[in-house]
Amino acid sequence: MNYLVTGGSGFIGSHLVERLLSNGHSVINIDNFDDFYDYKIKVRNTFDSVKKITDFIFYEKERDIQKLIFETSSKNYQLYYQDIRDKNGLEKIFAKHKIDAIIHLAALAGVRPSIERPEDYEDVNIKGTMNLWELCKEFKIDKFLNASSSSVYGNSTKISFSEDDSVDEPISPYAATKKCTEIMGHVYHYLYHIDMIHLRFFTVYGPRQRPDLAIHKFTRCILENKPIPFYGDGSTARDYTFIDDIIGGIIKSLHYLETHENVYEIINLGESEVITLNEMVATLEEHLQRKAQKKLLPMQLGDVQKTSANITKARTLIGYHPTICFQIGTKKFVEWFLKNGS
Repeated sequence: MNYLVTGGSGFIGSHLVERLLSNGHSVINIDNFDDFYDYKIKVRNTFDSVKKITDFIFYEKERDIQKLIFETSSKNYQLYYQDIRDKNGLEKIFAKHKIDAIIHLAALAGVRPSIERPEDYEDVNIKGTMNLWELCKEFKIDKFLNASSSSVYGNSTKISFSEDDSVDEPISPYAATKKCTEIMGHVYHYLYHIDMIHLRFFTVYGPRQRPDLAIHKFTRCILENKPIPFYGDGSTARDYTFIDDIIGGIIKSLHYLETHENVYEIINLGESEVITLNEMVATLEEHLQRKAQKKLLPMQLGDVQKTSANITKARTLIGYHPTICFQIGTKKFVEWFLKNGS
């Protein structure tokens, strides 16, 4: 299969590219190396994901991200420095390659930044996604997997969140953009018969995790003897999901898409193991053999109190079975962090 992966040099994307290549597939990676965090992290992610391609070369000219050039003679992997908001640029890529399915991971991420930049989040997450669907229509691509988010559930008071729950009360622009893509996706499914799955990811962590996310940020702070930003009283809780389990869920979703017709599904991918902020910090302290210094801060606008995934649908529909518990997953992350130094 020839897959187009958007955001294929990011945290989740680079792991997915690595898995698809190892399974013998071809990958077209579209990534704009956004400056949300140091783009050199994405460069390293890219190298790690294509480590079996020995002739992969990276050039940086004039210390300018606009001059990034990636070259490889591999027929199984192509990388394009491309923004999904640029439809004309995307169209050239679509015209050049026969694409069997699209896995759309590219987005402006982060709840708190979205409150400061709501128009940018609309531009990338909604309009950029619609560019892809318009090109699917034009080039007759009818298999599409979209990354949604657990943030769409807002401050639901349910014990665990189900795909059938109402998600009409998002509390951040980021969450609202993710719900919009689910709704607009149904339009393209209905009108143009694009088979589609939206995966609601629940707090993904593991090696290559973005540096702005809590587990990564806290690990760095603890090792550098700096105070960690500690919001609220520590009772906020997340359904942390290890990256290998998420990638397994994506692969199983792709298989379902490819073997079924007339598909439109929304699926939770979580761990079904809810960990409080206090428990998360204590676990990192245990792995690092150091105590964390806490800078106590009030809860932030847009932050939800709890996320908890009901994964019954994922288990029954696609055979999703997460296996990495939080204790083991954080140990794997810490080992990666200590080895890579970032």
